[in-house]
Amino acid sequence: MMQMVGSFAEFERAMIRERTKAGLDQARAEGRVGGRRPKLNAKQRAEIAESVMSGRKSAAEMARIFGVSQPTVSRIVAMVRSLSKPLADTLDQRQ
Repeated sequence: MMQMVGSFAEFERAMIRERTKAGLDQARAEGRVGGRRPKLNAKQRAEIAESVMSGRKSAAEMARIFGVSQPTVSRIVAMVRSLSKPLADTLDQRQ
């Protein structure tokens, strides 16, 4: 008896898995993507990086202004620095 119940449960789980996969595939085909929407747009991230790197505002101030955590601001600044570092290295090598 329990073996039969187990097999029905396994079958039902497989059906749920198939329906979920089909729904996700359809959503992707329609251009939708999953996940959380970013809280900051590209312009806001650029403003944060520029303000912190120039020294006009601290990371804590920018975090309060935009309603994000300090680690988020630090990640943004680190990303911008890592992207601009190869450019600076390239310019140094040319001289």
